[in-house]
Amino acid sequence: MLKGIDPLLGPELLRALRAMGHGDEIAIVDANYPAETHGQRCVRADGHSATTMLGAILSVLPLDRMVEDAAFRPVPPDRPAHPVHDEFDTIVETHEPGLSVRTLRGAAFYDRVKAAFLVVATGERRLYGNIVLRKGVIDEDAKAPLHRHADAPNACRFEKAAP
Repeated sequence: MLKGIDPLLGPELLRALRAMGHGDEIAIVDANYPAETHGQRCVRADGHSATTMLGAILSVLPLDRMVEDAAFRPVPPDRPAHPVHDEFDTIVETHEPGLSVRTLRGAAFYDRVKAAFLVVATGERRLYGNIVLRKGVIDEDAKAPLHRHADAPNACRFEKAAP
């Protein structure tokens, strides 16, 4: 457990979020989405809804304000939005005031997920409960300290555990 970090953000997900750079994208997808097939990297969050994971992720991830759109969702074929999409809009607005979620049709949304740095596979049961986020920056005026630990001057080491 860590202070100020949502417990839904496990070590694998936190590592991936921290490794993302400005402009990298993360997809949060529902239980029906082919996450393992489409994802370059996939973190499982089975048992948690897409909206719950969206709130947890946006508690630590800034969205990109240097582009016109930084959050995207699919357009269902049966109607312009489902209730889950209204929840996405509210969560994004709460964490990133002034930003909204843009809609993408069909292949444009799937292609964006396939190109994402990370896919988070949730247990979301509502259809079209998918969203893509583009990571922004934390500027020099942010509260987070910007220094290296004395024991890790080149602290960019991610070693994969041996099988």
